[in-house]
Amino acid sequence: MAKLTYKDAGVDLDAYRAAMARLPRLIGRTQTPRVIRLDGGFAGLFQLDFAHPLFARRYEEPVLVSCTDGVGTKLKVASAMGVHHTVGIDLVAMSVNDAICCGAEPLFFLDYVAMPKDDPELLEQIVRGVTDGCLQCDCALLGGETAILPDVYGEGDYDLAGFCVGVVERRHVITGQAIVPGDAILGVASSGLHSNGYSLARKIVFEAAGLSVGDFVEELGRTVGEALLTPTRIYARAVRQVLGHYKVKNVVHGIAHVTGGGLKENLDRIVPSGVRAEIDRGSWPVPPVFTWLARLGQVDDDEMAQVFNMGIGLVLVVSPFYAESIQQQLARRGLPSWPIGRMV
Repeated sequence: MAKLTYKDAGVDLDAYRAAMARLPRLIGRTQTPRVIRLDGGFAGLFQLDFAHPLFARRYEEPVLVSCTDGVGTKLKVASAMGVHHTVGIDLVAMSVNDAICCGAEPLFFLDYVAMPKDDPELLEQIVRGVTDGCLQCDCALLGGETAILPDVYGEGDYDLAGFCVGVVERRHVITGQAIVPGDAILGVASSGLHSNGYSLARKIVFEAAGLSVGDFVEELGRTVGEALLTPTRIYARAVRQVLGHYKVKNVVHGIAHVTGGGLKENLDRIVPSGVRAEIDRGSWPVPPVFTWLARLGQVDDDEMAQVFNMGIGLVLVVSPFYAESIQQQLARRGLPSWPIGRMV
């Protein structure tokens, strides 16, 4: 019997080293002054505060906020398209958008990439997307892990998981408990499907309708693949600007990231006892990608609303006196928003 090697088992250490050599340049794009370099170390180091007056936060009661998520079966669309540099943005967005719901400033991000074999070019594309996402929210990519699992994933498959850590002063933690009747509900525009509902979206598009990623859809003005692969919008900078604008009063009483379960289910997660959200259907424009999917799959309105975000990616529950000002601030950041209801 011939001597066996790791390469015979599906793991090529030379290819792995070549892949790892491509990453420091990308990771370096995201380094902030609070990152402490530890080349070749087993962990990432991050300084919570910083002595330089330009970066000092001077926390009094800092609370760490931690989130984790993945991208889901949107990765199947990326593989079919052969486009892998955008799903990393989705990965960052899904965790960071959760963290800001507590009022947190995202500090650093970790990624986990699982692949069936070493593929330096593919890994570079994925991590490029992760760093693009980190740059959008001023978050450092502090480290990560690449797992080569030849007996777990098939040819062309891979999976992603992400982990975000943020910080917020205890007195500024947003939990939703400050929500009261009369508060305004502002819906902030999504960029499309974001990263939820892809099992249904793929079934509609590729099975029921028999389309392929390269087919052009007139009503969307782009191909199937381009519509489905649009990256998740990251709201961190805009939300931080809004929260920082009101230094004395806490006028934002609740924030909800609209993911799986849709608008109602995710908003209900932050509404305190004795209060309920009253949503005005039709108070915001539903992007064409959702009406297209509903028509293709003959999906009921209620089903669409509990699977997809329907054009609202983030919800801010705010004091009604400040609602218009907050909308103007969001608009200056290029984020359309609409008054979509009230708390009663």
